[in-house]
Amino acid sequence: MRRPNREGARVGIAAAVFALPLALAGASAAQTWVGTNIEGGMHWHVSAPEGAAWRLECRFPPVTYYRNAYEQKAWINRFERSGRGDDSGRLPLNIGHCHLWKTGGRGAVAIGVSRPGETVADASRDRATPAAVGFL
Repeated sequence: MRRPNREGARVGIAAAVFALPLALAGASAAQTWVGTNIEGGMHWHVSAPEGAAWRLECRFPPVTYYRNAYEQKAWINRFERSGRGDDSGRLPLNIGHCHLWKTGGRGAVAIGVSRPGETVADASRDRATPAAVGFL
């Protein structure tokens, strides 16, 4: 009877363990530095003309930014906001996607995002179905 080769399995596991930090370093190196300009990307606008309540979640590739003198670098890849009625702002990059859920009140909610030369929008009246827009 031949004994299984456990040495080969140990080498494979060790290689995987040592490769993980290199893969993670590669992912963090892919982050875009935006400095203090955290709102320099695409515009977003939520419209709720009858005063409906909503929750917005936008996702985009990771960015690093200057936070303050003590924690100089921080990173984000998601923006969340809740509100009632209209609101607007900007994301850090010109790529990403947003989902808007109606959480209460009367009427529909709508989300629009735009970047130079392009605009997309969607609306929803249903609490279970979010409005979704984005550029990838």
